[in-house]
Amino acid sequence: MLSFSQFLLEEPKILKRLVSQLQAKGMDDSKAYPVAISQLQKAGVLEPGSTELTGYGEARNAMSAGDRAISRAAKYSGRSEKEFVYSSKTNRATLKNK
Repeated sequence: MLSFSQFLLEEPKILKRLVSQLQAKGMDDSKAYPVAISQLQKAGVLEPGSTELTGYGEARNAMSAGDRAISRAAKYSGRSEKEFVYSSKTNRATLKNK
């Protein structure tokens, strides 16, 4: 069984980022980890019942936050990823000005 510190060293980047985002919104550690794990499992990034990445999760984990935001915006808008620009301040991708 992994200790908590070993778990932190081995957890996927995408999980660490989501936990930190939840904590920044005021959620404490005891709730942030279970919520993050649950949401990532629901999204197909983590295997059900574990913190192991799926194939889809491996691809998402390899992306930067900006790449994920642009990919997400393109998916939901039906536009090309090249039409978006990322803002690290808001963690959002918006259409480029023409």
